[in-house]
Amino acid sequence: MTCIVVVGGFFGDEGKGKIVAHIAHRDKPAIISRGGVGPNAGHTVTVGDKAYGVRMVPSGFVYPGARLFIGTGVLVDPRVFLHEVELLGVGGRTFVDGRCGIIEESHIQRDKKDEHLAKTIGSTGTGCGPANADRVLRIARQAKDVPELKDFLIDVPLEINRALKAEECVILEGSQGFGISLFFGTYPYVTSKDTSASQIAADNGVGPTNIDDVMVVFKAYPTRVGEGPFSTEMSMETSKEKGIEEFGTVTHRPRRIGKWDSKLAQYSVMVNGATQAAITGIDRVDKGCYGATRYDQLSRTAREFVDMVEEDIQIPVTLISTGPDVSHIIDLRDEV
Repeated sequence: MTCIVVVGGFFGDEGKGKIVAHIAHRDKPAIISRGGVGPNAGHTVTVGDKAYGVRMVPSGFVYPGARLFIGTGVLVDPRVFLHEVELLGVGGRTFVDGRCGIIEESHIQRDKKDEHLAKTIGSTGTGCGPANADRVLRIARQAKDVPELKDFLIDVPLEINRALKAEECVILEGSQGFGISLFFGTYPYVTSKDTSASQIAADNGVGPTNIDDVMVVFKAYPTRVGEGPFSTEMSMETSKEKGIEEFGTVTHRPRRIGKWDSKLAQYSVMVNGATQAAITGIDRVDKGCYGATRYDQLSRTAREFVDMVEEDIQIPVTLISTGPDVSHIIDLRDEV
């Protein structure tokens, strides 16, 4: 069994939620645990005619056999967390590390009113930046200090490492994307902490020798919400002509659309130490690929795109998403 980290390779919104949901159904993990910043990232999972947008609960919740954790390094907004637990009906198997930092209403107000964060950087206004600042200053509350979270508390690193020692499968689910990492992204137009695979592992108390695979997720047409450099960005008119129009899961702001960015993809693979890649939105490359579940169903145009990606990043593309539903995917992992 393995411990796999799933992270975004571009600017977020790559479709990590769909990829995690698929891997969960296929690999049947004992634990799926969130790393990353906090509720400023939304993951969308579509199952049949239902689309779930989650900000706190791991998007692998659609696999009922896994326990769902929020890692020590993640910020928690208790209101968002408790709402999602009730909405998704996952109260008996969802847990929070007692050392998670807490987002207070004052953090949200500071986030929204700060001229630099709100207008220059384009913050989501969810309070994550100010909460992380208070965490660094050692004045933030922790999850163990919140009475409403009492029944959900657990030692996440201890539970994950016990599962790994028992040779059970664990998925560590990242959030945001490499291009907005505090350390490696387009500073200052970044989120309030690192988003690379190393950070996601650290958020969950998993040492580097216990990671078996790193899956980096790329969009065929990368997108970005908010301000900041975007070297391959198309005009709104061009993206609409291609039939590509998207909105952020959390902010509902229009997503900026770009072409494949080979330079950023290569750098992302290098820093993340990626061993495999997933490509989402291949049906944007060729609409005829929509819903395909086998590689031989892809058109020549789509296959040439995948070949180009593999040439760029020098690791295998093992998952290819062909539509929004969790079943719209080609899984080549057994062939690697």
